Amino acid sequence: MTLPEPAVQPTRYVVSCLPPDDINGAAFNISVEYRGRSLWAVVRLGSCLNAAGQWSYESIPSGREDDWLAEHRFDLETALKLAKEAAPHVTVNGYTVADALRMADE
Repeated sequence: MTLPEPAVQPTRYVVSCLPPDDINGAAFNISVEYRGRSLWAVVRLGSCLNAAGQWSYESIPSGREDDWLAEHRFDLETALKLAKEAAPHVTVNGYTVADALRMADE
């Protein structure tokens, strides 16, 4: 029996204004993660971004209502666009992206 070629599917993208090798980069990351049925979520620290740019806690799957899912799931193009729009506004312990970039240059 010949086995089929393994399938490869990207399931996560990382969006950040900091360079990938920045020591603080991971803290400022936003993820775009595949959630099935051709839909993606914009995720950071257990929260999901909605189309209005607001972050909401992402409960366990059985606790997510259809209306919540409709507001927090997107096609890939839209999810990446929203993540790119949100990335410059990430703050970590009161530090902005601009602060982190400035500290990296010092």
